Amino acid sequence: MEIISLIDRPELMQPAIQYFWKCWGSASNFKFYEDCILYSVQDKSRLPMFYVLLHEERIVGSYALLTNDIISRQDLMPWLACLYVNEEHRGQGIASQLLQHGLAEANRLGYQQLHLSTDLENFYERKGWLYLTDGYNVMGEAIKIYTCKTAQSSSKSS
Repeated sequence: MEIISLIDRPELMQPAIQYFWKCWGSASNFKFYEDCILYSVQDKSRLPMFYVLLHEERIVGSYALLTNDIISRQDLMPWLACLYVNEEHRGQGIASQLLQHGLAEANRLGYQQLHLSTDLENFYERKGWLYLTDGYNVMGEAIKIYTCKTAQSSSKSS
């Protein structure tokens, strides 16, 4: 299995757009995912960035690094979002690999911390992420925000 940035494999763009949308989208927001992902591949040194996990050239997982995860705490960044592993590949430590890759990529970009928002209970805590606070989604619902150090010492701040 290999984690690929869409910047490095533009031929995966259309399958990746479909994958992210099917995992996270709805009938009414395909254009949101398409537009966001299409315009993410212009600069390898800035966000947003989208990644896919390939198994035998088939996308079986994903994540993204974003400037905002459509949450009220816009003072925090970057955000890890869209973490997904196909059901048949779960329970193999793949989500942990994707999380570690995301931390390494945030580190490469010079960020000291990475954030995420979730309604999952105890998943990210087991992976070493720390609960930071609650934020609010666009519907006004509270959602947990977690943070994790990227183990770097660059000058960019989160």
